[in-house]
Amino acid sequence: MDILGWSLVVILFVVGMAGAVWPILPGVFAIYGAFFVYGFFFSFKPFGWVFWTVQTLILVVLVIADHAVSAWGVHRFGGSKASIIGSTIGLILGPFVIPAFGLIIGPFAGAVIGELAVGSNIEKSFKVGIGSLVGLLTSVVVKIILQAAMIALFIIWLMAN
Repeated sequence: MDILGWSLVVILFVVGMAGAVWPILPGVFAIYGAFFVYGFFFSFKPFGWVFWTVQTLILVVLVIADHAVSAWGVHRFGGSKASIIGSTIGLILGPFVIPAFGLIIGPFAGAVIGELAVGSNIEKSFKVGIGSLVGLLTSVVVKIILQAAMIALFIIWLMAN
């Protein structure tokens, strides 16, 4: 049973970290779920209210920041609400439409199309598309750092208790 428990925890951590890059995967929720898997298989005893409060705060910050940082990139480069919506749609659909490069092309194309739809010229639309990529890459970096911190805190908490 120990092997199964640890295997599930590690799988959830891997899925979580992959979710930092691949938006279809549950990301931070997989990592958070790993804590519960550990608790059910082994014990919740090492985790007190401080652990759960810190981890929950990181989860909330990640969920909010994930959308806010991407929108910030588009907005910072002069994008409209239409380009933010287009970028979000492109982020979701892109990996399915163009499997190898859709994660990059999708948000860019979505932002450009959204900006063109509201009457912007091609130059501004491409600039907004670049902003969507800046927001996406910034969001990925933030997710990787904070999700790695969640895993590190889990390990530290286990070693300390």
